[in-house]
Amino acid sequence: MNAISHLKSDESVIIALGGNLAGDHASCEALLAAALACFPAYGLTVTARSGWWRSAAWPDPSAPPYINGVALVETALTPAETLQALHALERAFGRERHEANAARTLDLDLIAHGRLVLDEPGLRLPHPRAHERLFVMGPLARIAPDWRHPVSGETATALAAGATVGRDAAGV
Repeated sequence: MNAISHLKSDESVIIALGGNLAGDHASCEALLAAALACFPAYGLTVTARSGWWRSAAWPDPSAPPYINGVALVETALTPAETLQALHALERAFGRERHEANAARTLDLDLIAHGRLVLDEPGLRLPHPRAHERLFVMGPLARIAPDWRHPVSGETATALAAGATVGRDAAGV
């Protein structure tokens, strides 16, 4: 997709999508595309999305690789409501939260909600680790290279270049 302007991306809600189990779908890519198609039913209007990126599973690299991407959305939902909608969508796609870092069908992370900075129980914005993850910042840099982290002020492009987690991530 084409990159969008820095001002537009800074106002957007940013959602990272990922998974390494296809569930009832032909592939993880198909599952993620199906999840994106459901966003409007949850009050989320996609304005831009990245291509898919692949990275090795962690902490068990013998598990299926992860497929990840990023979507910019517009919504009238509050950050807490947005997170609730994302969790409901995960459940609709068979996500079960039993064990940290376990293989999963769908993982939706709220990365940023415009320029808001929040630290509440169960909700921190911007996402506290997204800036370290190439499989988040790489796709974001492709569609919103000039997006600025609400705390550090660094661009998505600079954060992707300095990411330390998922260094094997690459577009597919």
